[in-house]
Amino acid sequence: MAEIILQLTDVTKSFTLGADEVQIIKGVSFKINRGDFVIIFGPSGCGKSTVLNMTLGLEPPSTGLINFLGKDFYASDDDGRAQIRKKEVGMVYQQSNWVKALNVLENVYFPLTLRGVAPAEREKRAWEMLKLVDMEKGGYQLPSELSSGQQQRISLARALITDPTLIVADEPTGNLDSKASEEIMNLFKQFHQSGKTVVMVTHDLEYLRYATRSINISDGLVLAEYSANDDRLSKMSVSKRGNLPDAIKKLT
Repeated sequence: MAEIILQLTDVTKSFTLGADEVQIIKGVSFKINRGDFVIIFGPSGCGKSTVLNMTLGLEPPSTGLINFLGKDFYASDDDGRAQIRKKEVGMVYQQSNWVKALNVLENVYFPLTLRGVAPAEREKRAWEMLKLVDMEKGGYQLPSELSSGQQQRISLARALITDPTLIVADEPTGNLDSKASEEIMNLFKQFHQSGKTVVMVTHDLEYLRYATRSINISDGLVLAEYSANDDRLSKMSVSKRGNLPDAIKKLT
């Protein structure tokens, strides 16, 4: 039986707006197994980012349970969850959060600095990660001097350097052109095939072909889950930056 890394059970999330309480997430349940490449997709505003923040321990659910590595994630306090993230999760965001005073190499090994790794070891591992994403030649440049696609490669190197249990990507191709997007997706595919577990949030339907499983969220609900060879996926008309919630609903 596959090991469950992350599991959400009947999770809801509500926010108070003035005198009103608005429910954004309305009872979401799914699990991520070790070795999965799961893509969570849906239109903008459907609740994907809220679900992602809750799974990362950044936003407590209103009700329901989130288990990470077999334990109730929210049984820990903020510092405890931060320590778990630092050790077990590698993050790739749509826009990279660089330490502007540091060059590429220093930004990549920064997570190891926080963990107290010796300078020689963290530099060695940073060069190894940069080589994996074909960016070792840019090690001494500032991230701001590089293209968006190159910066996203470096973000992936930084996410990998702690050898995390889970790689989480939030719209990693959102600011990239088609060529750079394909290059980044192929890197995710490469690292997944090497044994990494990946969860990616996107509204780009064309990238569902990279996933072992896909989870469609709309209006705060899970509409459907799809395996890689699900016939319903092949029936979708997929285009760049696709947003087809109505078409998807007809297939569920």
